[in-house]
Amino acid sequence: MTGQLVPSGHLPDNRITHLHRQWAERHGVEAADRLVSAEELADAVAEQLVPQNTVDTYDKSWRVWQRFCDEQRFPEMEGSRGALVAFVLWMLREGRGATGYAPNSAGTHLAGVVVRLRKAGVDVSKDDAAEARVQLKKLATELKRDGERRGRGQAPAAHLDGIRQVAVACPDSLAGLRDRALVLLSFHVAARASEPAGLLAADVVAHERGLRVSVVVGKTELSVREVAVPYATDPTACPVRAYLAWRAALEETDPRFTDSRDPAFHGIDRWGHVGGAMSADAVTAVIARAAERAGIPLRWTGHSLRSGLATASRAKGKDALVIAAQGGWVPNSKSMMGYMRRADEWEDNASAGLA
Repeated sequence: MTGQLVPSGHLPDNRITHLHRQWAERHGVEAADRLVSAEELADAVAEQLVPQNTVDTYDKSWRVWQRFCDEQRFPEMEGSRGALVAFVLWMLREGRGATGYAPNSAGTHLAGVVVRLRKAGVDVSKDDAAEARVQLKKLATELKRDGERRGRGQAPAAHLDGIRQVAVACPDSLAGLRDRALVLLSFHVAARASEPAGLLAADVVAHERGLRVSVVVGKTELSVREVAVPYATDPTACPVRAYLAWRAALEETDPRFTDSRDPAFHGIDRWGHVGGAMSADAVTAVIARAAERAGIPLRWTGHSLRSGLATASRAKGKDALVIAAQGGWVPNSKSMMGYMRRADEWEDNASAGLA
């Protein structure tokens, strides 16, 4: 083809071949070549913009599918209704050995496999994929009815009293200042663990009323957001004061930490040596340790702070749209509404005040 916009060797699939034939009939071969190049470029751009954690999830789901196909002697490149339903049944019954996968995990793997099959040019109809999802829901209901629980369940939501306990329990060492700032800022931003891990110093800007935080490492389009974090009335649990104290202490240890390209949060080893940027797993570990140190009975994860912001804000009467904007949720997000129901189920309750 002439005028290629994408690297040579990017071979057209059946869809592109079909489109090229149609365009050649309408506009001539040269115009069809250019349109195909643009189509391939659009595919390449879309692929590059998929978040890395989504790519990792799809890769994991595909490995589960490959294991299923190998054990059941199914062809990998076939997404028929029967194959997908059999995949669902296999995942729940024996996919992880004796117990099988939790329904939520099975649903994630099913969705990932359907995406990968379609991307590879396999015709997976909407009806067939929907049938597999329906059967998954029915089987999940059966598991509940039988009293079988799988998976870790939802992470416990952080609550305001617990946030204060964690802030007070953090020592005044450099690591303690880091822990306090990390927990408080993550809570007020409703952050996933990957989000503070991806922050640079330039992304957190002091303002007379608090901090402006630019979350640039997001799972979805809305996750990439600008968030205002105001000063708290309680100085001991104030995310703004905690973050500024952490950065001031860090910068005193070495002038290189004043660079705006420096990670907002650093790993610190047991001897107090400052390392590089933190990973999402490191952020989750800090949150869990900080909660344990404060005597929180339930193990917090990175998601505890995210769900906790939604729950606590709702309990204070905040509007759903305001909460969604703070955490980068889609308005009326299913997960966000689930967090908010934790706050609403007691106050906005049909039986409350009847007797």
